[in-house]
Amino acid sequence: MTKKVLVTGADGLLGSNLVRDFLSRGFQVRAFLLPNSPSKTLDGLNIERFTGNILQPEDLEKAMDGCDYLVHAAANTNIWPNRSEIVRKVNVDGTKNIAQAALKTGIKRIVYIGTANSFGFGPKSDPGDETRPYQSQKYGLDYQDSKYEAQQYLLGQYKENNLPVIIINPTFMLGPYDSKPSAGAMILAIYNRKVPAFAPGGKNYVYVKDVCAAIANAIEGKGRVGECYIAGHQNYNFKEAFTKIATITGVKPPGFSLPGGILKFYGRIGSAMGAITGKAPTVSYPMTQISCDEHYFSAAKAVKELDMPQTGMDVAVKEAFEWFGKNGYL
Repeated sequence: MTKKVLVTGADGLLGSNLVRDFLSRGFQVRAFLLPNSPSKTLDGLNIERFTGNILQPEDLEKAMDGCDYLVHAAANTNIWPNRSEIVRKVNVDGTKNIAQAALKTGIKRIVYIGTANSFGFGPKSDPGDETRPYQSQKYGLDYQDSKYEAQQYLLGQYKENNLPVIIINPTFMLGPYDSKPSAGAMILAIYNRKVPAFAPGGKNYVYVKDVCAAIANAIEGKGRVGECYIAGHQNYNFKEAFTKIATITGVKPPGFSLPGGILKFYGRIGSAMGAITGKAPTVSYPMTQISCDEHYFSAAKAVKELDMPQTGMDVAVKEAFEWFGKNGYL
């Protein structure tokens, strides 16, 4: 029996890898794409392309027709300006449209791609997990707030209307097919010697294909509906992470750390200049706040219940860097 899955955001870093995972498992894949999306990372794949907009409920109902499963990975990830109506519309209203269309069309199982930042983080000795309350509201970013709001809405729909949703919350994903580039921009910045110093904080890193395995396993029946799963792996401070990336890409790592106070001062200047010029600053105040904190997480629940693999960051960086090289990003 053929299994058919609809993937929104299919041309992003996660989506491009996820589509390939589903094809390897024998799924038929329908990729939901914006009308003018170049979607080059999907070229040559045996998939069905459907163009539409998640802000149009009728587009979603048409796209879901004939599909058994749904992965909602589309999101607006912009963090400038801090407050943005379009970010909220796409991430909150778009997700509400997805849920209602799924209930109407009888989708059997939905995986919503959230973010680990919807939970509280902690130090390496006590990393955050799915039981920790949201604490990223302190940064004042609509991206993070909207993803948390969308997650809470879906959990409410599970309780009220039996929406068959599992929420997967990735940490910082690295890997190939990062055409924008998104997270891979950090690899390129270090390779091009555009990162002069380390910030004092750190984060959790994960190989994008491990996240894809967790998602596909959830679609195939693993995990529990109405539950959230942090999809992560290795906790590194920025010095550890940047040194590893520099070693793999064959360049020297940044030479020193910047104290948090100085970094935040630069961030305030960046935000002020952005407000004056209307152009996105290289560094904003919320970005510097985030880079000074320890965003460490545990993926124990996803490993246990979704059989999520745990591939080292070396593989993720190497594959991303090789893909960038083959596709003219270097």
